[in-house]
Amino acid sequence: MAMGSETIQIEVVYALPEKQIVISLDCPFGTTISQAIKRSGILAECPELVAQNYEVGIHGRKQVFEYRVSDHDRVEIYRPLQVTPTEARRLRALESKKGHGPI
Repeated sequence: MAMGSETIQIEVVYALPEKQIVISLDCPFGTTISQAIKRSGILAECPELVAQNYEVGIHGRKQVFEYRVSDHDRVEIYRPLQVTPTEARRLRALESKKGHGPI
């Protein structure tokens, strides 16, 4: 089989607080993350992504949009953080102190 005609199977995923979207598709060998996202149709299903500066990754590791996907890759679209990890730890520490008043 010639390299140009080979197809690979991937998933494009995006998680919202209320639901997770998983789209399985076949792509030509050499497809980039950017091309896979467009090909998946997820931008039509989640139009808010078009206006956002989102990051992407493969199997939990951040990647650039030009990264070429491999067979069985899971392309993940990451939502922007609402709170930084440092701020989240600070808020949890404050919350735990509230629950432990003087005895």
